[in-house]
Amino acid sequence: MRPKKTILCVDDNEQTLSVRTFLLETRGYRVIPALSPQHALEVVEQSIPGSLDLLLSDLNMPQMDGNELVRRAKQLQPALPAMIVSGTTGSSDRACCADVFLPKGASSPAEMIERIRILVARKRGPKRSHITPRVAFDPAIAS
Repeated sequence: MRPKKTILCVDDNEQTLSVRTFLLETRGYRVIPALSPQHALEVVEQSIPGSLDLLLSDLNMPQMDGNELVRRAKQLQPALPAMIVSGTTGSSDRACCADVFLPKGASSPAEMIERIRILVARKRGPKRSHITPRVAFDPAIAS
């Protein structure tokens, strides 16, 4: 059985965070919920690089928006994929640091799950082929 992928999910709205956490956990993801960008940055800072598979954040939050959160998180862990969701469809220009932007009302939960699946798979990278090293043939050893 393959290990669960870990998603750091950030939203200042407790109800939205709870619904999103439930949605992700029922799809087999391990979720670390964070009600503030500051808490999320602490999680990123304390986690081993590669142990988080995705940062999923709301765009509009007090003190620090999702774009700034993603920018700071990528300074700490540059390989961490990030997705920003927002209730306002015209905010995509403000979500420039994320790998994916999804407007909440314009995309279904199924679309969000599919985008997450793709981002998490991309983080793993291509499968490495196992190449056996070539050994030079030495006729003196063969005889």
